[in-house]
Amino acid sequence: MATLSSKPASRYSVSDWATNNKQMSDTAEHKRNVSHEIRQEGRALRNETTNKTSWNEYDSTRKLSDRINDITRWKENLKACAQEVDEEMDALTLSKEEMERALAATVLPLEVTAECLNLREGRRGKELVSDPVEAELKKEVEVIDGAQRVLQQCIDQAFEQLCRLQEVRQQLTIDLQDKIEALDVDMSCLSLTIQSPEISLKPNPTRVPPGSTNPQQWEQFSRYNISRAREEMQASVQIRENNSITRAQVQNELEAQRMSVEFALRKRTHHEEQAHHDMQWQLKTTQDEIAELEKDIIGLEEDLQAKTAPLKLVHTRLENRIKRPGMDLCRDEVQFGLVDEAKHLEATILALKQKLAQAQHSLQSLKQHEAQMMEELSRKQDALSLEQRSNQTRQRLTLGGTTEGLPSAVVPLANSSGRHKLVLA
Repeated sequence: MATLSSKPASRYSVSDWATNNKQMSDTAEHKRNVSHEIRQEGRALRNETTNKTSWNEYDSTRKLSDRINDITRWKENLKACAQEVDEEMDALTLSKEEMERALAATVLPLEVTAECLNLREGRRGKELVSDPVEAELKKEVEVIDGAQRVLQQCIDQAFEQLCRLQEVRQQLTIDLQDKIEALDVDMSCLSLTIQSPEISLKPNPTRVPPGSTNPQQWEQFSRYNISRAREEMQASVQIRENNSITRAQVQNELEAQRMSVEFALRKRTHHEEQAHHDMQWQLKTTQDEIAELEKDIIGLEEDLQAKTAPLKLVHTRLENRIKRPGMDLCRDEVQFGLVDEAKHLEATILALKQKLAQAQHSLQSLKQHEAQMMEELSRKQDALSLEQRSNQTRQRLTLGGTTEGLPSAVVPLANSSGRHKLVLA
């Protein structure tokens, strides 16, 4: 009997086989459904990410363009403000130089006034008086000193304001340079595309670098720089206006005082000329009187000398008649006449001697006073000469020009705006 061989394995029933087939079919269908869903979701995700990427790229490009516009606008604002600061610095420098010229122009009036005071110290005797000219000259010194202090104060204020303007100009320059660099960076970023060869992946590009600011801080920084610059420019304008007013006031005060001094000097010179002429007339009149008195003294001496002989005659007659003898020694009319004549002659001689003494004393007094008048006339002549020299000295004030016409002998504060100007394309 033949033996059938069989494979040693587990045997499944037909139902198990059918169940397994169905399970495989169901699993395949499930897997296909899952794959289909994944494919559909993948296609949707691709479409969504593609659109999102395109939109994000467009939005970033738009925002970058807007940012470039903002930077450009602020750059132009900063540039315009910097130019205004440069113009204001130039104007303030010019105003400062004008004040320096005005200050330099006060040196000549002060020298002239001091020279006039020194000249007038050369007056002698009673001519050395404290007159209105001296008072006006001393007042002029005070006015010039006050003017110099005021002008120097204005110059110092202008210098300090120029330093502040230079500071804000430097800050505007730094901000403007930063804007230009940022604009270059953003313009370069705007020019990049996905086809650009220089694009690449970077390590941690989303990091926040130290010192980062927000848009509000960024805008506030530039706004503050412009606002501060305008405040300093406004202060500079006020200083320039004050300088103009102060310079005009100083010039008016100096001119008014100069005219007061010259009026007092002319008036004093006129009075001294009158006194000099009067003294010359008095001296001439006195000299004429001395000459007449000397003539009269000679006449008195001659008359006195002429009375000696008649007196001798009457004395001799009286003495001779004493020698009459006896009863002839009579006090007759002749005797009384001779006595009266003698007394008259003696009285006349005494009167002539007294008058001669008075005339000689008066002559001596006149000569002494003549010497005093000559000395006084010399002092008046010297004083008048000094006044005339003072007038000539003060002509330098009108011949030398006004305050505005003097050349500048000072070195003004250099305007650094020229070194800070940026040439932008």
